[in-house]
Amino acid sequence: MENRTSAVGTAASAGPASIDRRVVAAGLVGSIVEYFDFGIYGYLATVLAVVFFASGVDPTASLLATLATFAAAFALRPLGGLIFGHLGDRLGRKRMLATTVLAMCAATFAVGVLPTYAAIGSAAAFLLVTARCVQGVAAGGEVGGAASYVAEYAPAHRRGFLCSTVQFGALGGALLASAVVTTLTTVLTKQQMTDWGWRLPFLLSLPLGAVGVWIRIKLEDTRQFHNLAAQGEVAKAPVRELFSAHRGALVRTLGLSILLFALYYVVYVYASIHLQRVGGFSPKQAFWSTTVTLIVSCAAMPFFGALSDRIGRRPVFLGATIATLILTVPVFMVMNAGHYVPALLAQIVLGLPESALMAVAFSTFAELFTTRVRYSGIALGFNLASTAVGGTAPYICTWLIARTGSSLAPAGFLLVTALITLAAAARMKETRGTALRDS
Repeated sequence: MENRTSAVGTAASAGPASIDRRVVAAGLVGSIVEYFDFGIYGYLATVLAVVFFASGVDPTASLLATLATFAAAFALRPLGGLIFGHLGDRLGRKRMLATTVLAMCAATFAVGVLPTYAAIGSAAAFLLVTARCVQGVAAGGEVGGAASYVAEYAPAHRRGFLCSTVQFGALGGALLASAVVTTLTTVLTKQQMTDWGWRLPFLLSLPLGAVGVWIRIKLEDTRQFHNLAAQGEVAKAPVRELFSAHRGALVRTLGLSILLFALYYVVYVYASIHLQRVGGFSPKQAFWSTTVTLIVSCAAMPFFGALSDRIGRRPVFLGATIATLILTVPVFMVMNAGHYVPALLAQIVLGLPESALMAVAFSTFAELFTTRVRYSGIALGFNLASTAVGGTAPYICTWLIARTGSSLAPAGFLLVTALITLAAAARMKETRGTALRDS
């Protein structure tokens, strides 16, 4: 069987370790940019609610409007997955990887220079939604390409570990976003943050994106895609082939991604809002809690990826999902109690199952699809879940509390998503160590 760490073109003379570093960097950089961009919006939601929406309305209504705008980007992620998935499976992974990073950072930078509600009224919110929609399309194309690229280079016995680095970048981007927002809220006053400080994290996306584009334009495409192209076997209509021959894999990818997205945006985005509004903590305390949680989750992720290479993908999925079912209600009870250190520890505890799900996801999804439709399959299945419960999670949790009056309502949302993923994980076949299928 072909050595999947072998490169093509100019990369052929490099050793496996060198190739691994380039592949890992290529997967990391896009995820860092994507989740930094999405993360800063979520962490600054309470500030953006004041900046872009009418200040005279109910504060909860303004926050819900801001979170609805946050969710709007996710509504377009499946469209981005279809567009870039089609092009990535037709033309190769390399070209799309550079394009998605460029579009993402350009849209985020645009948010940082938008006029506010005080300057142009409700048109400010319209411009914000427009920029978020561009982000959503770009993000939808990013994930399938990065996952396919790393998986197709990785040797079978290390695929779980190497694919976990793509999601490590996702947590790394969120961690960077949390660290930047935490630093700003520490050194700036609340008024300074509202006046101009909120712009700084969005502007930072420009140099981040430049680094990402520079790394990705130097890539070679994968051996799997080159082999298909050389044999004339590239799919002419990847999305049509996906729906006609890979519906089962697509549904499994969607089901396995449901809890992953819900838990991510509850633990790493919504939790900071919950700690402020329900727990009674300051923004600074809430941001520090999220930052520490992200650090622990990042540190644990390579372990979970390597563990899936040893014991299999299915046990990791099942273990993380069952742990979520057991821990969710106690964690929210502790977070609601108003004691900071226990609340921080509770957030960390709930972040560990998410770290495990993220670590094993992309290696599993890559092993479900053939090379002809792998980009499209991962992008569409993963992003359909993001639309359903990802970007909507902070909105749903805030709405549920306002509707029911119960501070435990977000736990119910997580339990429902965990049951869906548990059903998908229980029915999945083990794919650890298998060769990726070309056709």
